[in-house]
Amino acid sequence: MEMTERKNKILAAVVERYIQTGEPVGSKNLLDSLGLSVSSATVRNEMADLIDMGYLEQPHTSAGRIPSTAGYRYYVENLMTAYDMSPTEKKLIDIKLHETTGEPHAVLERAGNIIADISKCAAISTTPADSEAVIKRIELVPIGTHTAMVVMLTSFGILKTRVIRTDSEITLDIAETFYNIVKANFIGKPACDITIARIQTLALSLGEKALAMTPLLVVLSDLSKMTEKTELLLEGQTNLLGYKEYETNAFELMEFLRRSEPLNRIFTLEKNETGAPSVLIGKEQLYRELQNSTLIFSRYSIGGRQSGALGVVGPTRIDYARLIPCIRYISDVVGIILSDNAED
Repeated sequence: MEMTERKNKILAAVVERYIQTGEPVGSKNLLDSLGLSVSSATVRNEMADLIDMGYLEQPHTSAGRIPSTAGYRYYVENLMTAYDMSPTEKKLIDIKLHETTGEPHAVLERAGNIIADISKCAAISTTPADSEAVIKRIELVPIGTHTAMVVMLTSFGILKTRVIRTDSEITLDIAETFYNIVKANFIGKPACDITIARIQTLALSLGEKALAMTPLLVVLSDLSKMTEKTELLLEGQTNLLGYKEYETNAFELMEFLRRSEPLNRIFTLEKNETGAPSVLIGKEQLYRELQNSTLIFSRYSIGGRQSGALGVVGPTRIDYARLIPCIRYISDVVGIILSDNAED
């Protein structure tokens, strides 16, 4: 059995109506909207064929039809007309994103709010992480005679801080020694170069200052490890409570989304060489908690390197035609902003 033009029209109409209403679609209502010069019985037969082909499902004997995972996939890849964002929509997104400080966390949080508002679903994103991120600046900010804050900024705009209390007094001489060591050994170098072994080697060359300097240098090693880890940001998750599809598992899904490891694994495993957003639908999902959901995400790049991802999670009847181009555009703008910030 093959897909004919009429089957394509019927499947597209079922998907689009179900996305709009969330209600199973009957043959009579479908016939009225399609304007086909065929009988309701013909439409029913075509829908029965689409069920046999795995593209539609019938939840109950007397109910209309709904798309299956395969039906949504066929629609996205073959039938969907992608939404054409207007210049005004793009400009509004640009303005909202450029209102932030340019720091990755703030930019991604704003992007998540925009996606959640557009989609009426949950927005997810990951902060940049790359073992090749270069250290741009390290600051030592004295808070007290024995307490200081150590600040590290990388080329990806990642800012990490740690407050440390030392047994030795943090004098002007100690601060100057710290800056000299940092300038000579770490600024402009990959963050991954700051290892405990490297710190130990430096400490051996410091003589009587080693006792005071070692705790400060060890903090740098801790901060460098933190820059290599992604943080998962979640916005608009309460939007999911409005969908009847999640009546039985909304809180289970939200708890799942709060765990960074599964989603980071999905982002890592799912490769899309075309650069287009990745779309994972229903039973295609790796994890049981997502198998009545769709995940659409796009990777953003900083300085030409893929650095993180952002996207949306919602029911399988999510508005694919609108959200796929929107997420791609927002991802591109986020990448531009973070790249510009990394160059400053």
